[in-house]
Amino acid sequence: MESVLRPLIVIGGSVVVTLLAGWAVDLLLRRADSRHHETPLWGLLRRCRPPLQVVIITALLRGSYRQTKIDWVWEHRAGIGQALSLVLIGASAWLVVRAAATVVEASYARYATSTRDPARVRRVRTQVTLIQRVVIAVVTVVAIAAMLLTFPPMRGVGTSMLASAGLLGIVAGVAAQSTLGNLFAGLQIAFGDMVRIGDTVVVDGEWGTIDEITLTFLAVRTWDERRITMPVSYFTSQPFENWSRGGVQMTGTVYFHLDHSAPVAAMRKKLRDILGDIAAWDGRDWSLAVTDTTPSTIQVRAVVTAKDADDIWTVRCAVREQLIGWLRDHHPYALPRIATSPAALPPGEQWAELTGAGVRPRRNGTSSPAEPAPRTGRG
Repeated sequence: MESVLRPLIVIGGSVVVTLLAGWAVDLLLRRADSRHHETPLWGLLRRCRPPLQVVIITALLRGSYRQTKIDWVWEHRAGIGQALSLVLIGASAWLVVRAAATVVEASYARYATSTRDPARVRRVRTQVTLIQRVVIAVVTVVAIAAMLLTFPPMRGVGTSMLASAGLLGIVAGVAAQSTLGNLFAGLQIAFGDMVRIGDTVVVDGEWGTIDEITLTFLAVRTWDERRITMPVSYFTSQPFENWSRGGVQMTGTVYFHLDHSAPVAAMRKKLRDILGDIAAWDGRDWSLAVTDTTPSTIQVRAVVTAKDADDIWTVRCAVREQLIGWLRDHHPYALPRIATSPAALPPGEQWAELTGAGVRPRRNGTSSPAEPAPRTGRG
C-alpha cells in the first residue's frame, strides 16, 4: 500500500501545489490590474503563468522524485534527475524571456498611448523589438550553456575550451566578421534613430516602407507588395533616402511640357479647383509656375502637398491626369506640337555656295564655277 500511496503523494502533491500557486499568482495579477488601469503590465504578466507552473512542478519533482521509492526510478535516478534538470533550465529560460518581453511590451504600450508624435513611437517600437531579440538571444545562449554544463564530460571540455578561448575568439571574429558587423549595425540603427519600423525609404532605387528590423537584416515592403531583404550594414555604409525623417509630411511636383501658347493663368485656377476635390491633399500649400522654356515648349511645374508619401503619390497622379484631360478638352492648342512638313532647299546658286560644290579648281591655280548640283527636293 505504501508503494502506491507514496508516488501518488509525491506526484499528486506537486501537481496540486503547482495549480494552487498558479491560481494564486493569477488572482493577485488580476487584482493589481483592476486597481492600476493606467498600465497594462499586470494584465500582460498573466501570460507568464504557463512557464511559471512548469518551473514550479519541475523543481518540486526534481527535489522529491527519489522519495517515491519506486524501483525503476531508483535504478534510473541519474537519468531522471538529468532530464528534470534540463527541463527546469529550459522552463526557467522560458519564464525569463516571457517576463522580459512582457515588461518591454508594457512599457512600449504605455509610451505609445501617452505620446502623440508618430516618429517617436516608431523609434521606441524599433528599439523595443531589437531589445526583445537581444534578450532572447542572450537567455537562449546562457540556457544552452547551462544545459551542457550539467553533463559531467562537458565540464572537463569546458576547462580546455577556456584555455584556448583567446585563439578561438580571434578565429571566430575573423570568420564571423560580416555577421558581427551586421549585429553592431543593428544596434546602431536601433539606438541611433537612423531608420524605424514604418518609415518610408528609397533604397537602391526602390520605394517602400520598413516592415521589419532584426539584428542582422532589414525588410522593406515596396508599393507593389514585394519584400526586399537587405543586410543591416547597408544602412550604415550606403546613402539612402528616409522620407519620414523629420516628419512624414511631403511636398511633390508635377511637370508639364506645353506649347508657348498655353494658358498658364487658367491652369493655375484649374489646379486650385482640382485640389479642392482631392481628399488626399492636406491644404498646406500649392503653386503653379513656368520654370523653364525651350525653342519648342515651356515647362510648367505644379507643387502640391500631402500628409505622407502615399497621399502625395495620389495627389500627383490626380493632378497630372485631370490637368492633361482639361487641356485636351478645352485648350488643345496648348499641347506640344511637332512640325513634320517637308524641308525646302535654297536656290541652286546658294546651295552650291553653301556646300562648296560650285567651285572647280583649274590647272593654273585659279578656280572656275562648276555646274550646279541638281535639286532633289530633299534635305
